[in-house]
Amino acid sequence: MTTVALLGTGIMGAAMARNLVKAGLEVRVWNRSKEKALPLQADGAVVASDPAEAVTGADVVITMLNDGEAVHDAMTAAASGLRSGQVWAQMSTVGVTAIERLGELARSYGLVFVDAPVQGTRQPAEAGTLVILAAGPADERLEPVFSAVGAKTLWVGEAGAATRLKLTTVGFGIALTSVLAEALALAKGLGVDPALFGEVITGGPMDNPYLQAKMKAIVGGDYTPSFTVRNAEKDTRLIAEAATRAGVSVDMTEAAGERFRRAEAQGHGDDDMAASYFAGFPSA
Repeated sequence: MTTVALLGTGIMGAAMARNLVKAGLEVRVWNRSKEKALPLQADGAVVASDPAEAVTGADVVITMLNDGEAVHDAMTAAASGLRSGQVWAQMSTVGVTAIERLGELARSYGLVFVDAPVQGTRQPAEAGTLVILAAGPADERLEPVFSAVGAKTLWVGEAGAATRLKLTTVGFGIALTSVLAEALALAKGLGVDPALFGEVITGGPMDNPYLQAKMKAIVGGDYTPSFTVRNAEKDTRLIAEAATRAGVSVDMTEAAGERFRRAEAQGHGDDDMAASYFAGFPSA
């Protein structure tokens, strides 16, 4: 039986842990706020008191944390439990600078390092249908792990390549959400019934399932998070950082970041990123 240590049991990590258990894998979990990990005991996961306890004896270590600094801190804290040859699947979205630093950390511990961020939010994480963007050694120990949490794994080259691809795909999702949120805010400001906006878009060339889901959330006022405003804002900074290194201007991403910061200042940081809608009313 493959033993998996999963560090980080937020929205994504908790869903992934449950699917790993359902697939028959031995799962140990750790989270900085232990109360967020404790419900996973009922699903069959073992809740560790610290990262070192979680990773001791594990075949595969997964990190699914907020940012590169959190990942680095967790893996440094896990050092006494790590052993040379373990696979480390770094599945958080951390950006180009952080993934390089984490790769160096992995080498210092003798770990098999796989850069494997995921494409998808709460719903595909719960359904086990994430798309895994993987780069690095295609170690066979990862097969049952990736199969449990994802519908497809796309191998794209050396470590770092998957993170670069993830920044482009998450940037696209952020841009779509921001444009829709702005359009619906404009509709409200102009006294336009949002249902009419929906009628114009639905079934036409600009329609897509993602747009329908976010439009439903905004029109219905349901901002249950699939991907939070706070995390989206973090990703806009990672995209901008990567773009600067590449000599590319990302005007829409930077504008989206400003909208997310306004929405967060209005108290919507833990809401779904569709709540950037509220940034359209800065005086509210």
